[in-house]
Amino acid sequence: MAGPSHDPALYRHRDVVPIRRALVSVSDKTDLLSLAEALAGAGIEIVSTGSTAATIRDAGYPVTDVASVTGFPESLDGRVKTLHPNVHAGLLADLRLEDHERQLDELGIEPFELVVVNLYPFVETVRSGAQGDEVVEQIDIGGPAMVRASAKNYANVAIVVSPESYPAVIESIGTAGGTSLTQRKELAARAFAHTAAYDTAVSAWFAEGTLVEDGLPAHLTIKAERLATLRYGENAHQRAAIYTRVGGHGIAQATQLQGKEMSYNNYVDADAALRAAFDMVKPAVAIIKHANPCGIAVTAPNALDPIASAHLRAHECDPVSAYGGVIAANGTVTLKMAENLKDIFTEVIVAPDFEPAALEVFRAKKNLRLLQLPPDWRQERMDVRLVSGGLLLQDADRFPDDIESVAKDWQLVSGQRPADEDMTNLIFAWKACRAVKSNAIVLAKNSATVGIGMGQVNRVDSCRLAVERAGDRAAGSVAASDAFFPFADGPQVLIDAGVSAIVQPGGSVRDDEVIAAAQAAGVTMFFTGERHFFH
Repeated sequence: MAGPSHDPALYRHRDVVPIRRALVSVSDKTDLLSLAEALAGAGIEIVSTGSTAATIRDAGYPVTDVASVTGFPESLDGRVKTLHPNVHAGLLADLRLEDHERQLDELGIEPFELVVVNLYPFVETVRSGAQGDEVVEQIDIGGPAMVRASAKNYANVAIVVSPESYPAVIESIGTAGGTSLTQRKELAARAFAHTAAYDTAVSAWFAEGTLVEDGLPAHLTIKAERLATLRYGENAHQRAAIYTRVGGHGIAQATQLQGKEMSYNNYVDADAALRAAFDMVKPAVAIIKHANPCGIAVTAPNALDPIASAHLRAHECDPVSAYGGVIAANGTVTLKMAENLKDIFTEVIVAPDFEPAALEVFRAKKNLRLLQLPPDWRQERMDVRLVSGGLLLQDADRFPDDIESVAKDWQLVSGQRPADEDMTNLIFAWKACRAVKSNAIVLAKNSATVGIGMGQVNRVDSCRLAVERAGDRAAGSVAASDAFFPFADGPQVLIDAGVSAIVQPGGSVRDDEVIAAAQAAGVTMFFTGERHFFH
């Protein structure tokens, strides 16, 4: 094998490292041929592997098979291709050091100045539902080794892990013949983030089958990549950004169809709106302000446009607070819903889809942000919250799919079991209550909220707030409380307002007093045995 063709002085004394030899091995072949054309046009030798080499060669560009560099054929169904000193010495040689130059020369190994590698599609394979060996075969070994070696040696090697970086590298080759130190360092940072995210995904997949006895992982690694820098955080003096978690399928993966840039608070409220709307099985809409619902409703019976009906009913709960709110729908936003919103100032609407005619209506509201959920959107299994010095992990607070059956086992402690319609209202109120910040009280009629009391430091104030907001609509409504009543004063506020039935967890040392107040008023009361705090 011929000795090195590089000029060591160029490496020791120049910021720009000329590219004479590139190693290219990619799973994602997006824009590969554009890159190959630029490299070949600049007279750069391309060394490549397997299908990548075949793709480049079939397009008519010269390429050297990695086997001719290693002197060893690809083996074990491709598991061993680049794991060889002739490759890794060329990646790791620090050409600022005369001793490294001498050793390369003695070994007859040529260095690489550019490495283009992206890894096997492990995350995509897991997401497809694959299992066992099919997933294991997508655990890349040689790829991460090359990426990490090249990134470590960024003083001499440019490492590219994404087609998004091709244009900048191609431009550098065209204008400077190589890459700058600053550029190489930035690429190295992306490379290490790329392999870290990859390893996190692999670790998480293995951990799913190796949980400790309590069902929670002994080790937790969360890897996320910055999606965008936001204008500011909760307040104008706070810096902020949004990050996407590897393997995520939530609000961070939504597609913005129109409108102003999303803010920190927009994201928080949109996620809270999803939490409320998607608890419902029927077509539902939730309107959120400052992470609390202004209104939640499902469609009216026999409505011609169920999602538009749900929105109007949710809006009627508190039209004043809905001004400037964030809306989530659990179904496609229709033309009728869009027309109903024409004169209502709204910050964000998030939904699985939008009718084309609805999008036409919304175009007149240029600042309105529209978010379309990813096709694989689903509620998270676990909740994670940062605290100083660490984080908290818990099962997500979810309702069972068969909640109607579960409700049949609620303990009736006062009054008569209501008719089916009132039971439906109680179940709706109980589910809506989960989306309200504690202490939470929800009043509902016809499967729509009519009064919400949230975020108070005592439950009686939440009751008063819910009744005040409901006004005359409190009479004949049903009520839900996210936790037990510590005294009878809270239920009494609801009873005095005309509430006909109450559902609550029970469990207070004064349950007897609370039950007695309900019995004295002839009000139905259920204990669920389960609370739904939301802090």
